[in-house]
Amino acid sequence: MKESFAVYCENTGRMHECKPGTTLLELMHELAPQMRYPVVAALVDNQLKELGYALYNACALRFLDMGHPDGRRTYCRTLSFVLQKAVADLFPHLQLVMEYNLPNGTYGEVRRDAQSREPYVFTQDEFAALEARMREIIAEDVVIRKTKVPAQEAADLFCKQGKPQKADLVKNLDRHFVSMYYIGDYADTFYGPLLYSTGALYYFELIPFSTGFCLQSPNYATPDQRVQEIYQDKLSDAFAESAEWYSILGADSIAQVNEIIRRGRAKELIQMMETLHERKYASIANQICAKRDRIKLVLISGPSSSGKTTTSKRIALQCRVLGLNPVVVAMDDYFVDREQTPLDENGEYDFESLYALDLPFLNQQLNQLFAGEEVEIPTFDFKQGRRTFQGHRIRMQEGDVLIMEGIHALNPNLLQEVEQDRIFRVYASALTPLSMDENNLISTSDNRMLRRMVRDNATRGVVPADTILRWPSVRRGEEKNIFPFQENADVFFNSSSVFELPLLRYYAEPLLMRIPPSSPAYAESVRLRKFLSMILPLTPQEIAYIPPTSILREFIGGSSFDY
Repeated sequence: MKESFAVYCENTGRMHECKPGTTLLELMHELAPQMRYPVVAALVDNQLKELGYALYNACALRFLDMGHPDGRRTYCRTLSFVLQKAVADLFPHLQLVMEYNLPNGTYGEVRRDAQSREPYVFTQDEFAALEARMREIIAEDVVIRKTKVPAQEAADLFCKQGKPQKADLVKNLDRHFVSMYYIGDYADTFYGPLLYSTGALYYFELIPFSTGFCLQSPNYATPDQRVQEIYQDKLSDAFAESAEWYSILGADSIAQVNEIIRRGRAKELIQMMETLHERKYASIANQICAKRDRIKLVLISGPSSSGKTTTSKRIALQCRVLGLNPVVVAMDDYFVDREQTPLDENGEYDFESLYALDLPFLNQQLNQLFAGEEVEIPTFDFKQGRRTFQGHRIRMQEGDVLIMEGIHALNPNLLQEVEQDRIFRVYASALTPLSMDENNLISTSDNRMLRRMVRDNATRGVVPADTILRWPSVRRGEEKNIFPFQENADVFFNSSSVFELPLLRYYAEPLLMRIPPSSPAYAESVRLRKFLSMILPLTPQEIAYIPPTSILREFIGGSSFDY
């Protein structure tokens, strides 16, 4: 065996000599002392590894802190594990279930058993004891062990722990061994690395919320600061509504969806999900129609790849059925001329700024339309960067309702001069309540990124690696311009579908496999491929059952709508 080998550390920009068997944790103390936040994981040749990983060959590595998305995910997984351990220690008769992500943390509940959806609500003393036990486990600085165990042994353990979803998933993955993590004698499996010890967790808050709690980790943008306590009740209700839908369909977890597909029932699942969406579109149209004497404008907003365009078209169709006449007005046509566009911190045009829109002119034209006046609607020439007028004149008639979509549609500063009771606001996003198992959530952001990757590749000529590398910038824009205003919506439309991850595996997995190990997007592609490997894909024959009006046709093609 070689006495030493070279390791290139991207954090230092230098080569270092390393002895075989040296762990990343040992190297971290030497090579990463100047990082802004505590190191939580590392990329080794663009593959994510826990700090207990041992090196035996030359490689390139990069230590990650909480400022990196993979660092944050590693921290959050470990924090969830500590919570599981605390519940098992204090309340072994109860079942912990992590439900969904909120803007300021992860929502979870405890239940009396795995089959019941009825939450057990902690008393104040029980809640305080649970939080105190978590802090004890962290203070004990317990080393988190990782080992591989036979899949059947793991499934048997999960059955004993009261985690049937996790047990079914493990049994049906067709794998001989499963990686298990341990805090003391408590074991679980995760779909990504954990911290090297419980003592590496430096901050958390456990806060009562609804019938459960919100588990908070450090702030995403500034990991040395605590998260602002903002509870978005409408968002939470939208998750709860969709969770009820999925429960009706018998598809609360990936294991259950896999079983439905395995039994040849994908067509039925698709039909039922599309019917649920149709009922929601109709409900939104009914709310608009009920106030038709006052509502003259429907605003639709949502993050990237949420299906806003199809949502607006489907709502418009439902409004027509009720005798309304939807008139689409493009918010982008109200951009200011390019040289008037605000600049960002780098001195470049900030086209996502609210003030890239001509707000006084937009407010003026809407008020004129609501007053029954005829106006000439502008058309923005993106090539020239100028507003133009091409004779497109409109006057609102009886039953007309304007529909506008855009990232700023829910921002209260958009239409300050318009009477607010004339506006109906819709927020659309793919809020998947589906989980991998009882304790591992599926990221709504991952779901949307996969949608965007498939669409970008098919219709925009953007390769998958570029979609991945651009995504952090997309997310920053959403955090600034969209998510803070979600609760201003009159109604949430959840565009996620219970069958879409099997659908996206069929389309996205081959795209992810094209990304080479040398690409900076490789680590993310590996993570997404690992996640998708847990899901049975739909077949082309099953995909053909998806109707042409489905929101997912916006991403995979074959829609009957024009985009």
